[in-house]
Parts: sequence; structure tokens; C-alpha cells
Amino acid sequence: MGMLFELLPVAAFFGVYKLYGIYAATLTLIILVALQCLFQWIRHGQVSTMLKITFWLVLGFGGATLILRNPQFIMWKPTILQWLLALGFIGTGLFTDKPLTQRMLGAQVRMDEIHWRRLNVAWALFLTFSGGLNLLVAYSFSEATWVNFKLFGLMGLMLLFVMAQTAYIMRVAHPEEEAEAADNDEVNGSAH
Repeated sequence: MGMLFELLPVAAFFGVYKLYGIYAATLTLIILVALQCLFQWIRHGQVSTMLKITFWLVLGFGGATLILRNPQFIMWKPTILQWLLALGFIGTGLFTDKPLTQRMLGAQVRMDEIHWRRLNVAWALFLTFSGGLNLLVAYSFSEATWVNFKLFGLMGLMLLFVMAQTAYIMRVAHPEEEAEAADNDEVNGSAH
């Protein structure tokens, strides 16, 4: 349900755009992301940082689109979000002991630090690239092409990237029994 929950506003944006245009789609997006925040707050007592960022970007850029009657603002939203996320990956990679990828997946996956750092760099590069690609499509093609790209192009790229990342993780991750043995060695103070 989590993935469907996250995709609902984007899918609704696409559907409403096809029926009623960019302004109705933008209003729908704002309302659905606000409802996602409300639902998450009611269900979990808090709203995730990612959803908060998304909400404020959708509200800001979507609001500007509606007030100024200029769709360019909502077209910038995916780029700004992706570039902010890229900065998060870069920042944790440079200024903290654990890269963001390790913070997000470290409880489920055991890998050497170099692999976490490589994944972190890969995410930063991917998000920077896809944010730039969004702008290229927004400014080089029609509004309808951009809407299609937003749903199918960006989602498709993300899916391919996650599949490649998963293959990489499966290749370099420590098997579960090795991870448990390493944990036991750390507790006992011995090393391999």
C-alpha cells in the first residue's frame, strides 16, 4: 500500500490533466498531498520529512502556478525536489559518518562502507541528472509531453535505477550469516 499511497497524487495529476488541464491537475495535486500528510499524521502521529518537503514544494510551486496562471512553476517542482534530495545525499556523504543510503537501508542490508558511499554518489548523480532532464523536457517540449514524461519517464527512470541499485546491493552485500558473525565479533571484541 505504501507505494500506491505515494503514487496516488502523481497518477491523479496525470488523469485530471488529461480531462481538465494543468490548473485543475495542479489543484488536485496540492489537495492530495495535503491529504497524504493528514493521513500520515493521523495514522503515525507524525509526517515524514520527505512528505513534508514534498508538501511545501507542491504548495509553493503549485500555488504559484495557480495564482500566476503559469504552469512553469509546477514543472520546476520535480527538479527542485530531486536536487534537494541530491544535496542531502551529497551532504551526508561529505559531512557525516554515515551516508544517507546507509541511514535508510543499513538496518536491512550489511555492506562495507565503500559500497554505501558508492550508492550515495550514485543516488546524488541520478537525482541531479533526472532533475536536469525534467527541465530539458519542460522547456523543450509541449506541456502535454512534460506531463507524460513526469509520470512515465521519471517513474520509469527511477524504476530502472532502483533495479540497478538492487542488483548492485545483491552483488556486494554480506550474506546474513556473515553479518551476524561480524556483529558477534564486534560484541566480543575480536576481528577476522
